[in-house]
Amino acid sequence: MGGAYHNHHHHVLQVVLSCRKITAQVTNTTTSSIIAMASSSEQEFVAYHRSKLNRFPRSHRFWDAKVASRVGEKLGLRLREIGVTGVQIDPLEEQSRPVHYRLMLSPLFHSVKRAGVEVSGVD
Repeated sequence: MGGAYHNHHHHVLQVVLSCRKITAQVTNTTTSSIIAMASSSEQEFVAYHRSKLNRFPRSHRFWDAKVASRVGEKLGLRLREIGVTGVQIDPLEEQSRPVHYRLMLSPLFHSVKRAGVEVSGVD
């Protein structure tokens, strides 16, 4: 495969949030298929969630900036494994999120970058 195939404008990073989990997925816009994803529902995070559940007062959110950072790290490594060196995010989608979510997602994007994947569209 030629280098042109891995042009990062063909790879869009989307983050899907709920109070229970955070999922980061990268889609190849040419084929509309998801090529990599990482989520806080993975096995690694189960013990962490359990500790949150048993805490008092009970936390209604099952993830935080630390979890977001780790999800980003896992996603970045998975992208590198398949040769993707850059992804694009939709700045409008990110701007439309509530501020507290944007703050908690910042570490996710930074982790992806630290793993060696360029993230376009984020400050």
